Amino acid sequence: MRDQAEKLREKIKNKNAQIAKTIAVVSGKGGVGKSNISINIALLLAKRGKKVLLFDFDIGMGNVHVLLGTDAQRTISDFLYQDIPLQEIIYQGNNNVSFISAGNGFSNIVELDQRMVDRLILGLEELQHLFDYIIFDMGAGATNSNLQILLSVDDIFVVTTPEPTAITDAYSMMKYISNLESANQFYLICNRAEREKEGIYTLERLQLTVSTFLNKDIHLLGVLLEDSHVRKAVKLQVPLYHAFPNSSIAVRLEKMVEQYLGDTQDSSFQTDTSNRFIRKFRNFFIERQGR
Repeated sequence: MRDQAEKLREKIKNKNAQIAKTIAVVSGKGGVGKSNISINIALLLAKRGKKVLLFDFDIGMGNVHVLLGTDAQRTISDFLYQDIPLQEIIYQGNNNVSFISAGNGFSNIVELDQRMVDRLILGLEELQHLFDYIIFDMGAGATNSNLQILLSVDDIFVVTTPEPTAITDAYSMMKYISNLESANQFYLICNRAEREKEGIYTLERLQLTVSTFLNKDIHLLGVLLEDSHVRKAVKLQVPLYHAFPNSSIAVRLEKMVEQYLGDTQDSSFQTDTSNRFIRKFRNFFIERQGR
């Protein structure tokens, strides 16, 4: 164990060390299927040989462990408030995807003292040297408790549905984030569309609005149609891709992952001497203290 910890410290010190790509999956409102999409994207990346960590960041309402059909006795709260070692809150799901549970009692992250902030930053820095991808399944909306992650990650997957309220909230989310951090890359998914045409219209409408009013390009990952296999998988507590790998929605999800990897040229685990994610995450707290 000591040898492993020593190797990890050497990786962090090494300026040419490779680090994971960070992705946040977010929605403007709840009930759009965000967590299911997060889980299945993680599984599809793992299928391609990637080491993936799914970090449930849905504060006080985390359900990733339930959808994975497993349990997590320790959560991020234990790491922050009880000094439980980071490795002890990472669970290996039965689908070759590791995860950290959101649990509850994490709603006061904005009240963290400096020691807790330092531990969280150090913990995330360690994780970036252990995985190829870290996927944050965020709570709905841009609250103070998850804003620091949203402003720090490499890419943001925005999930909407064709419902007018979901479209409006998705745009508001992207506008809010863009006004604070213009460098973020958005990847848009329309979920639960009744028809392909309806989903494409939703994506193109949002793309045009973002381009016109935010002067920003967004990437369209595609449409997921309403599918009864999703509800069946939730009831079984088995991820959709494993329960029904040949379903049309599973095939569409796989195409989305392929498109994303193609767009980014599969740029996971890259060398980044400045560690952009950790730098921006740390700066969020420094700026907050200076106000």
